[in-house]
Amino acid sequence: MMFGGKTMKQRMRLLTILLAGGIAFGAAGASYINAAERNRGTGPVAGVIHMFSEELNEKNAAAQAEQNNGVDLASATDEMAGRSVDHGTAEETEVATAREHEVPVVASEYADIAIAQVNNYVNVRALPNTESEVLGKLYDNSAATVLETTEDGWYKIVSGNVEGYVKAEYVVVGDEGLARAVSTRYATVTTTTLFVRSEPTTDAKILAMLPEGDDLVVLDESTEGWVKVATVEGAGYISSDYVTLSTEYTHAESKAEEEERLAREEAERQAAARAAEEARRAREAEEAAKRKKEQAAKNPSGTSRPSGGSSGNGGGGVSTPTVNVSNGQAVVNYGMQFLGNPYVFGGTSLTNGADCSGFVQSVYAAFGVKLPRNSTAQRSAGYAVSLAEIQPGDLVCYSGHIGIYAGNNTLLHASNERTGITLTSPVTYREVIAVRRIF
Repeated sequence: MMFGGKTMKQRMRLLTILLAGGIAFGAAGASYINAAERNRGTGPVAGVIHMFSEELNEKNAAAQAEQNNGVDLASATDEMAGRSVDHGTAEETEVATAREHEVPVVASEYADIAIAQVNNYVNVRALPNTESEVLGKLYDNSAATVLETTEDGWYKIVSGNVEGYVKAEYVVVGDEGLARAVSTRYATVTTTTLFVRSEPTTDAKILAMLPEGDDLVVLDESTEGWVKVATVEGAGYISSDYVTLSTEYTHAESKAEEEERLAREEAERQAAARAAEEARRAREAEEAAKRKKEQAAKNPSGTSRPSGGSSGNGGGGVSTPTVNVSNGQAVVNYGMQFLGNPYVFGGTSLTNGADCSGFVQSVYAAFGVKLPRNSTAQRSAGYAVSLAEIQPGDLVCYSGHIGIYAGNNTLLHASNERTGITLTSPVTYREVIAVRRIF
């Protein structure tokens, strides 16, 4: 078939070319063709343009409908996505809000504390094996901080001045109850004189007065601004503004520290023994001179007393034993003479008044032993012994108080203003913090 001198095949080829051009030119091409349609003639090319114009208009209409549909679909998709995003944001906000109100989980301060549980001590070694060098000893109920754990059953620890390894089977880690049981919480006085009150208020009754540097065992810290402590008068309250708080553990002892301690204790024992012997001889000489003087007064003729007669102690005044007794017992015998004398806060006079540490200091001063002034410092004098090993003359240390063990489960001490220098039994009437032996 011929059309305007062209075959159908040629016509279709021309239409294809024009269509491709229309697509390439887009809206501009469509306008051009539409203009040609409006001015078309009656020739073959005009017919083709008319035909193509109709085809192109149809295609453009379909494309516009598809585009509009695509916009609507995209809008719907965006709207759905928006709702999804909004929903997700709400969830995230809700979670974030919940997290804001969560209480943060804080690791316990005892989580890495290891407490030795042995009959005597466990060796702290340089390496995690039993063949390595022993650096020190971690005694029963002593504490260490765990630094790391090995795969073969050892802990690397630090305790005091010792850092090394201990077998895991000999320590308990992270047990808060055990850690609290073997440690002591102290409140140390930081002001000249601190009142201990019966209740946590400045209007409450004053139970005791404490000098600067003294410390007391803490019983409770739950009342804001106040610390409940143990005193010789019982439990009382002190202001937290005038104390520093600390937790005291027993730590490992290095080999060098052990050697130094043993040498120091031996030197102290020898020095105390010499001082006690010198004091005993001086007292005996003084007592002998006193008896001689009294005998001369009773027997001015100079005749001697019958043999076998009993010798008295020379009447009143401060007397001292003349028989051979242990040094500790001699201290007790001397101190017992001041029973009933007054308690005076800050005092050191055995006759006119002393507080607890002043009494201990003055009694031992008579034996040539110079002790620190307050009970906290006296707790470090001499060397430690267990309560089961206690002997007369040993210092018995309590929270904010100290006395001298008199034997028979009895304490000799300057107790308070009400009782003065007195005897108290049992010696464990309050919790004993430490026992120190001077002789």
